[in-house]
Amino acid sequence: MLKIMIVDDCQITRKLLGHYLTSKGYSVVFAENGLDAIEKLGSATVNLIMTDLNMPYMDGLELIKTLQGNSRLSGIPVLMVTSNNDEVERDEAFRTGARGFLVKPVTADTIEQHILRIIKDTSPKGGMQHV
Repeated sequence: MLKIMIVDDCQITRKLLGHYLTSKGYSVVFAENGLDAIEKLGSATVNLIMTDLNMPYMDGLELIKTLQGNSRLSGIPVLMVTSNNDEVERDEAFRTGARGFLVKPVTADTIEQHILRIIKDTSPKGGMQHV
């Protein structure tokens, strides 16, 4: 079973995304912002991170940069899920290392399609890998 970390400063969004993922059979871990995510990754192993862009303390871009700078965490693919439909920010997210970018509101099916594509694209054998 894939374990996905949801990083978002909005509790309602975390609950909604968590519900979507658990209904599709995924295990979830929650973090309120990038700093919280990095702290929780010290003890939790996840297969993918879904993060918001704009958050206090450490935003989504800073989270990706921090992950990229850590050899233990740099292989975890990141899916940006944000309410910002801004092409410049989308391009910056991909340049920074995001593997996908979704604009809220999103559906459970759309999220799952992106997760499956990202896992397929990042796995050496084209299947699920454990990070």
